[in-house]
Amino acid sequence: MPSPHRPWSLPMTPSRRTFLTTSAALAGSVAMPSYLRAQSTPVELQVQYSIPVLFKDLMEKIAADFQKANPTIKVTLRAPEVGYEEILQRNLRDVVTNSLPDVAFHGLNRQRTLDERRIPIDLKPFMDADPETASLGFSPSLLSLGQTGTKQTGIGFAMSTPILYYNVDLLKAAGGDPDKLPTTWDEVIRLAAAISAPAQNRAGLFYDWTITGNWAWQALVMSHGGTMLNADETRVAFADEPGEKAIRVLRKMVDEGKMPDIRPDTAFQDFFSGRLGMSMQSTAQLGRYNREIGGRFKLVCGRFPLSAANPRLPAGGNVAMMFTKDRARQEAAWKFIKYATGPIGATAMVNATGYMPGTTIPAEREDMLGKFYRDNPNHLVAIRQQDVINGWYAFPGQNALRITDVINDHLQSVVNKSKGADEALKAMAAAVQPLLPRRAS
Repeated sequence: MPSPHRPWSLPMTPSRRTFLTTSAALAGSVAMPSYLRAQSTPVELQVQYSIPVLFKDLMEKIAADFQKANPTIKVTLRAPEVGYEEILQRNLRDVVTNSLPDVAFHGLNRQRTLDERRIPIDLKPFMDADPETASLGFSPSLLSLGQTGTKQTGIGFAMSTPILYYNVDLLKAAGGDPDKLPTTWDEVIRLAAAISAPAQNRAGLFYDWTITGNWAWQALVMSHGGTMLNADETRVAFADEPGEKAIRVLRKMVDEGKMPDIRPDTAFQDFFSGRLGMSMQSTAQLGRYNREIGGRFKLVCGRFPLSAANPRLPAGGNVAMMFTKDRARQEAAWKFIKYATGPIGATAMVNATGYMPGTTIPAEREDMLGKFYRDNPNHLVAIRQQDVINGWYAFPGQNALRITDVINDHLQSVVNKSKGADEALKAMAAAVQPLLPRRAS
């Protein structure tokens, strides 16, 4: 297993007073927009996020703590949407009604759709104008995940990778070794079959192929060395040889690993109650797993199996984006984004979820996450996968959301056995191809 990397970095957050004082002192030497130096009247920020099962309590805490540190800024949290697709649809409707939030947290793969409609504000000028940015340790690798073209459309709030969760009791009972976890899908599938006992209402494995429609599918394809589209994005590439191997692995989980055709909510409850041996999920869920399992059994996490000489895994998670075009609210929005994505927000986020932080600072400080990581080695699995991390691919054009639904539907046909693996892959490719933007010849 590769040695662990340091967590990605994002900035620490100054208080409003510190920021304005520093700005005034450097006004003669820093090319800072005037509204970042002069704003002093109370401002209300509208902030929207999604996945309340993971983020509701966390966002309420961050908003409350931020307001204490910035009393002239009021943060109003809009009702959260269920997932990344839902918040995207909501904000696209908000464009029509001129009711966009000032700040929104969107999935990495939805930045492209928003930027194609010129909705996000480029954050790079704010970073460049802020004299503290250079000293806060932004990681180029993480910042690149929040970029579309030359724009910094977002800054990472919570980052994740796909991993495997293991019930150590069931693992050992089936002859597995928690100190030598499976490294290939064949090993995972054999172990799943050994754990499975339908008469005892026990299953060996659930691979959550439903995650945001295609993230888990991207993980299978990329880990086999493939891509979603070809280089110029004119042709479906997930039906090439790596995709064929990926779809067959998914079907093998069902046929040989005896994976049940159930919904994620059922799989969660089965795992928490000790009826499911292994679960492929996002690291985002680790905090929830820890809370729900309690002391019923020991949980151990392992790397996602890699199946090619050049494997990659898609980074998951979300970024903080600025939508407001009002200059006074832009100042407040930038302060909130820095607070949420910086060390204080990142520390709260890691403690509440299983995501990777966006800054190296908490891991280096004993009063933040230094001790936490030593005491919670499962949280290091995602960090150790940074050697193969890749961008979460965003399909181009107006049909991006529809493509996600199409992929999801065809994956379902593999899991419920209504189609064979190869048949489903061909149908998926045939359905997605006409949804891609037509390029001028």
